[in-house]
Amino acid sequence: MSRWRPPSEASTALITRDGLERLRGELQDLWQVRRPEVVKALSAAAAEGDRSENAEYIYRKKQLGEIDRRVRYLSKRIEVLKVPEQDKAPRNRIFFSAWFELENEDGDTRRYRIVGPDETDARSNWISIDSPLARAALNKAVDMEFEVELPTGLTRYLVVSIDYEA
Repeated sequence: MSRWRPPSEASTALITRDGLERLRGELQDLWQVRRPEVVKALSAAAAEGDRSENAEYIYRKKQLGEIDRRVRYLSKRIEVLKVPEQDKAPRNRIFFSAWFELENEDGDTRRYRIVGPDETDARSNWISIDSPLARAALNKAVDMEFEVELPTGLTRYLVVSIDYEA
């Protein structure tokens, strides 16, 4: 069986200003704090002798690889990310970085925020602009209804409120 997989779809290169600062902070922390600590621990483990049976050495080597992989990804990703200007978007419609409340057919309401794919957080109800729900909600105003095909099936929503402040 082949290990080949088709390339994944390119994600949208948008991010909020706070999200970009968090990614830059993560990159700086990885490069200036965590990586030097792991390199120091790796050197100490390597000095203990036989590396083939040294669990600490093997663990630190894998940890260093994970840090380097994340540093490479963040370095390349931060270069292409763009923070859209929010002043040009009308405040009465759903666009990037908007908080909006939706009511489903059962009368249940949920509040979401559209963010970039690098900063999604299900616990905070931050959804990616690439998600089906966000794509369907874009450019909708209060009291507008729309349908979206979700994994649970076709769902109808009503836009209850739109806000651009947390």
